[in-house]
Amino acid sequence: MKVLIADDDPQLVRALRITLAAHGYEVVAAADGAAAITLAAQTNPDLVLLDLGMPRLDGIEVIEALRGWTQAPIIVISGRVGSADKVEALDAGADDYVTKPFDDIADLPVMIEKRLRNRRLRAENRALMEELRIKNE
Repeated sequence: MKVLIADDDPQLVRALRITLAAHGYEVVAAADGAAAITLAAQTNPDLVLLDLGMPRLDGIEVIEALRGWTQAPIIVISGRVGSADKVEALDAGADDYVTKPFDDIADLPVMIEKRLRNRRLRAENRALMEELRIKNE
């Protein structure tokens, strides 16, 4: 499974890369919003970890761009703690919102697996519903 990390903090990206690689994830990283969109188009990640406050394009713009063509789960990781920021990100299409600094970075792989599992289940349910629809025609 491939995870795109989009964050302009190289220390956080390094820590996330190490943590996720230890759990078997392939990690690609972008340091700004425009690079995140380009890298997502090139690599088709299974999940995106996205900071809101990045150069070139902010996280909300990245969410809106990604939602134009992918349903990959997007987990926002941001230092912004206001409820308005969280609501804006979720309304734009993010699936979850985690504030920095993390209480425990080791919890993040669990959250990622939960989002990926939910995505797989939704896809399986859609396929079953389509199969039932075809049988009933």
